[in-house]
Amino acid sequence: MEFDALSSRVIGCSIEVHRALGPGLLESTYEQCLAHELKLNRIAFKLQWPLPVQYKEAHIDCGYRVDVLVEDALILELKCVEHIKAIHEAQILTYMKLARIKTGLLINFNVQRLRDGIKRYVL
Repeated sequence: MEFDALSSRVIGCSIEVHRALGPGLLESTYEQCLAHELKLNRIAFKLQWPLPVQYKEAHIDCGYRVDVLVEDALILELKCVEHIKAIHEAQILTYMKLARIKTGLLINFNVQRLRDGIKRYVL
């Protein structure tokens, strides 16, 4: 599968984090380490970016947060689970729709090879 340049750079950073830490840690650990790696690679990002729901011209804060928003163009949803489930896929797709961001990566760090834990979504 071909990835755009930004997704490829982020995947490279994610692989570097996974290579250094391996599977089995908390999601928050991977999030903080990935943030550090993105910073080292001069990739702009926002952690735990608030995502209100737009409902009939109202912005409603329901507590949704995007794990990582990269360069206002790519949503990262980080997981550390045994298996990616349909609810995880629905979550990232919904976040992408609400944020009007066309590209997202669902990254599960709880795998032996990170390549097997990455799914890319495009609206």
